[in-house]
This record gives sequence, C-alpha cells and structure tokens, in this order.
Amino acid sequence: MKTAITPTRAEDFSQWYQNLIVAADLAENAPVRGCMTIKPYGWAIWELMRDEMDKRIKACGVQNANFPLLIPIDYFNREAEHVAGFAKEAAVVTHYRLKKIDGKLQPDPDAELTEPYVIRPTSETIIGEAMSRWVQSYRDLPMKLNQWVNVMRWEMRPRLFLRTSEFNWQEGHNVFATHDEANTDARKMHRVYGDYMREVLAIPCIMGEKTPEERFAGADHTYTIEQIMQDGKALQAGTSHDLGQHFAKSFGIQFLGTDGKLQYAWTTSWGTSTRMMGGLFMIHSDDDGLVLPPVVAPYQVVVIPITRDDTADDLNAYGHKIADKLRSAGVRVLVDDTDARSPDKMWKWIKRGVPLRVEVGAREMESNAISVTRRDIGKDSKATMSVDEFIENVHDMLSQMQSDMYVAAQKRNESMIHSVADLNELDAALNSGKVGFFRIKYDLTTNEKFDELMEKYKISRRCLDDADPTYVFVAKSY
Repeated sequence: MKTAITPTRAEDFSQWYQNLIVAADLAENAPVRGCMTIKPYGWAIWELMRDEMDKRIKACGVQNANFPLLIPIDYFNREAEHVAGFAKEAAVVTHYRLKKIDGKLQPDPDAELTEPYVIRPTSETIIGEAMSRWVQSYRDLPMKLNQWVNVMRWEMRPRLFLRTSEFNWQEGHNVFATHDEANTDARKMHRVYGDYMREVLAIPCIMGEKTPEERFAGADHTYTIEQIMQDGKALQAGTSHDLGQHFAKSFGIQFLGTDGKLQYAWTTSWGTSTRMMGGLFMIHSDDDGLVLPPVVAPYQVVVIPITRDDTADDLNAYGHKIADKLRSAGVRVLVDDTDARSPDKMWKWIKRGVPLRVEVGAREMESNAISVTRRDIGKDSKATMSVDEFIENVHDMLSQMQSDMYVAAQKRNESMIHSVADLNELDAALNSGKVGFFRIKYDLTTNEKFDELMEKYKISRRCLDDADPTYVFVAKSY
C-alpha cells in the first residue's frame, strides 16, 4: 500500500521521523549547526501547547517574568555541582565587538570581555541571584516565577525538536520557607505536567523519580515524565526538581522567619520544552504523515471544496459558509479554496494531521450536507451528514478523537512495558531485539554487570516506579 512518508516507520523509524517533519512543513535545519527554524505551522502548534501550559502554570499561583540571556560565568562558579552538568554544553560569549581584519569581520582582539558570559543553558543561577535580593522575610514567601525563553546547550548529535542546540521552553523557579513546602510543590508541578500530557497531548506517561545516578545536577530529588515512542525508545518530556538549599546557600537566598532569625530558603525548578513536540509527533503520527490531537491542532477542521471549473465559485462559497458556522461554534477551521487539484489538497492536510477533513462537492451542496473523515482512523471513518448535524456534533467528534488517540497510545505502551527478574533476563530480552521499557529491581542496576549492559545496549535508568520505588524502568532513549 502506498504511503505518503517513506521509508515507513517499520522500515526506518529514525528516517521516517525526519521525513515526517519535512512533509508536515513543521521545521527545517537552520544555517547554525544544531539549530532549527520552526516554520509557521510548527510554531502554531507550539503556541497552542504553550498557551495551555501557561494557563495551568498560572493556576498554581506562578507569575511570569523574564531574565537575561547572558549569565556571568562567575555565577556558575558559585554552584560547582550544577555547572558540572552543563560545562560541556555551554556556549560562551567572549567579545563585545567585531572588527574587519584582512577583509573579514572577526572578533576584535581589543574587545575581549573581562569576564565571559554564558548563553543560558538554564537559569537557576541568575534567578537565584535575583531571589537573594527579592526575598527578605517570610512574608515574601512562597515566591513562584516562570519564564518562557530560548536556551542554548551545544548539541553534538542534533535532531529536529528532540535535540537541538537552541530550543524554546518554560522554566519555573520557586522558593519556599521549608523543605516540606518545596518538595510538595516539586511533586505538584510533576503532576501538573503529567495531567497536561494526558489531557492536552493525549500521551500516557510513566511518571517517577530519577535515580541518584540520573538526577539533575544540584538537585536532591528529580521527578520526571517519561514517554514511550512507537519504536520503544524513551523520551524525557519534563522534569521537576527539589533543589534543597544548594542554590539558596550558593546565592544567599535568606529570609527572616517568624521567629526573627535569618535562615536559608528552599528552592525548586521545573521545565518542559519544544522537545514535547518531538514526542507528540513520534507517538501519534503514521506513515501518511502527522496525526494531531484536536486540542493542539492549528486547524481542527479543514474544508475542502471538490471543484470543477464551472462549480468552483459556488462550492468555495458553500465551504466558507460552513466554516463561518464552525468558527461561531468555537472551532479552528480553514477552507482550502486554492486552485490545487483536489487529491493534492487532501494529501496536504492528511500529511499535516488536521483532525477532521470535510469534503464538499456538488452533491453535498445540493443537499446541504458534508462528508467528514477523521484523521486518526482514516477512510473507514468517512461519513456523510447534514451541515446542521455536523455543527451540532463537531465538538463531540473532536473530543472522541482526543480520547481515542490517548487510548490507542496507552494500549501500545502496555505492550512495550516488560518485567524482568534479573540482569540475565534483561540481557536476553535486549539481545533478542525486544523494545520498550524494562522493569527491574533497582539494586540490580547498581553493579558492574548493569554498567556493561548500559554500554552494550545504550540503555539507561529512566525513573523509579512510583507504585514501588524498589523497581526502576530502564530503556534506550532519545
């Protein structure tokens, strides 16, 4: 059977993913190595994802702010454990001026900065410095801040959306009077992320705490969202960190308590990024292109008039009347009234993953009807109904699609989570080509035998099992 994306997922999942991004017109590699340009359709998806996440963050009492892109290198030196995790990825600004030398613009040797700046890989340090000034007494707590920004982490093996040197994200940074409050809030934001993945992106997740070997540099506890791609690999889609008092002590975040004594605060940080988009595309899409959950689809419905030269004007007008009714009902809709061939129009929107594809031809116009097809099910779902019936039921159709996509992903996940009794069984499973997440006793992963398997199969500890933290999930990852 002919498909729009070749090779197929079964033939070469990695190349299928790259070709999917191109076919759906989402992004392209930028002139700067390791960076990407997100195209308008891809950015529209991110805006919908971002806006829904922002609502949920603000509902937790968090305020948005914005901090500098450049961070003094001295700030990183104050938190040695933290900087060790980012040192190899840091991009450094060393000059403040260019000069033409031998006919080419180059950094001016006379304009070298006294102290270099790091382009932010994350902002714990510079936000910690600000909090040390903004927090003075218990009355200033809790302080909850978030910013939507781009960050830079030099990436040696880039892949669009999944791993790029520059990416967009939100990073939250909260400060509290007690450790219990901080840890409770770190776990709360972890749950916020999990709910978002399920309810907005229709993605079931494995949620748990990172093992000490995998936790965020400088954190006491890291809580993670792990997703399973269609090829069985893991993708870390969001993390929340209990930072203890490490950053408070490094940056002097102190407050006068109710007892009048000066004490160090407790901080957290939490973040998600455009990497979520890569997970969204990998989890739901098929060999014909993108499949988008209705909640984050730029167009939830596309109306395609099936025209001939003598019917184009009337059918396009009919399509726009339907679209006007859909907009009045709060549906995001587009009428493709271009002069492209009808099959080309249909394939374009199939590849872009529009949830509901509405076709209107002369027969539909005569009977005030439409033909509608769900993107996730395809031709088997095609149905003809009156315009009024469609308008009345469109929200239910979109909600059902959102729910069905989640259930389909959940069933696939269940088939790719395996329990193994010991390292020999893990070795045998991986050697046989079995893919997915493997649940094993955590203490079995802390010896040399497991280190050998990590090297042999490129697996890692993803997170402890929330239901029983004596077990850990291990998997290959992106």
